[in-house]
Amino acid sequence: MIANITGRVTDLKSDQVIIEVGGVGIIVYVPDPLRETLRKGETASLHTYLAVRQDSLTLYGFATAEEREYFTLLLGVNGVGPRLALATLSALNPATIRRAVVSEQPEVLTRVPGIGARTSQRVLLHLQGRIETPSELEAIADFADVDTQVVEALVALGYSVVEAQAAVQSIPKDAPDDVEARIRLALQYFT
Repeated sequence: MIANITGRVTDLKSDQVIIEVGGVGIIVYVPDPLRETLRKGETASLHTYLAVRQDSLTLYGFATAEEREYFTLLLGVNGVGPRLALATLSALNPATIRRAVVSEQPEVLTRVPGIGARTSQRVLLHLQGRIETPSELEAIADFADVDTQVVEALVALGYSVVEAQAAVQSIPKDAPDDVEARIRLALQYFT
């Protein structure tokens, strides 16, 4: 198994990057949020998972070990292959998936292209008991005060707490701390 890879990014494509390591270009499939942070010519260090098939070896890369862990857990779900697991981590971060599992809200997972009602139920059942679930206080502590106000505003607009938290997680890290601006950015998650 290839646990991690560090090298220079030589090319970026829609769902993959090419990382040069020791003069060899390696294709690594990555989630969209990670691909958007990588820049051609810069050094990248990724946690990886090697999928071995009868006809191919495919490398998947992640920004954190937690993302790789969730990818591996998703692969254990009947009907979820590497592409769908990667699409899930492109649409939802581990904290959002964890909250969906804890609050038993399969509709959060159905936002992922390719995951329907049955698959989302299977994912929830498979992940229950396999992931660490934070206490309610830890979940609230994950958000800054301004993000707590954004969540409250979205809930007042009729979204569930999990949906609101997922929308807040989608706000870019360099977004302003202004509540109104962050609400606008969070609402873009639902479009």
